[in-house]
Amino acid sequence: MSTTGANADPLAALGGLPGVAESVESVRKAVDRVYGHRIMRRRSNEITSEAALRGARGSAALSGADWALEEVRRRSDFSGDDEARTVGAALRLTAEAGQLLSIWRQSPLRVLARLHLVAAATPDDEVGRPRRAGEPVDEPLVELPLPDAEEAHGRLEGLAGLVTAGGSASALVTAAVVHGELLALRPFTSHNGLVARAAERIVLVGSGLDPKSVCPAEVGYAELGRAAYLAALDGYVSGTPEGMGVWIAHCGKAVALGARESTAVCEALQRGAA
Repeated sequence: MSTTGANADPLAALGGLPGVAESVESVRKAVDRVYGHRIMRRRSNEITSEAALRGARGSAALSGADWALEEVRRRSDFSGDDEARTVGAALRLTAEAGQLLSIWRQSPLRVLARLHLVAAATPDDEVGRPRRAGEPVDEPLVELPLPDAEEAHGRLEGLAGLVTAGGSASALVTAAVVHGELLALRPFTSHNGLVARAAERIVLVGSGLDPKSVCPAEVGYAELGRAAYLAALDGYVSGTPEGMGVWIAHCGKAVALGARESTAVCEALQRGAA
């Protein structure tokens, strides 16, 4: 996404794309539904914890570790093979994201660096900073042309500027752009997908749309499928109004499905079945 130009609030302008207003309204209704559930008034901490677990499972699935929810729930050691490490990284990011809300608006680049550090969990030199020229990127499931390090740095700075400037864009539009731009840039040498989805979660929670973090978009992305996710991402990378609208709408569907998931958890708790 271009972050320069005459429009002082380019994110707000995206709200006028075909279908985006409808997506924003659909998400708001889905979020209101779960927040209005009687269980949320008494047991919201349980819903938040369950949403975090399910969101981490969904994010890991999109990065190639598609484990059953109960397997994620029962495991305590995630240091084994690549899939186990991916699930462990997703769980760590979910826990860490909630600690970074107050920093995000002032220093998004600092937050992104911290997210990468938490995801990678190694002392390697390339961890916790944007990649440098010539450093490879390990993101096998995203097969888009990779911007060079200089372009990635410039666009990352531009994205950070949009976040710190604020503006009138809806939470969904801002979250979708943060998510899409990080996936398009892949600014780190690894774990970019997990970091992008954690950053989207921070925007959705910090914006006030989902303050208790009970609408895990990652659940929705996993339900819609990796093929649909990557196809929608192609739309974002195209930079066309139609493509951007498709990506934002896809993100909206994912948030609404995450809200539906937590509504189902509320209903199960109400029945005494969970």
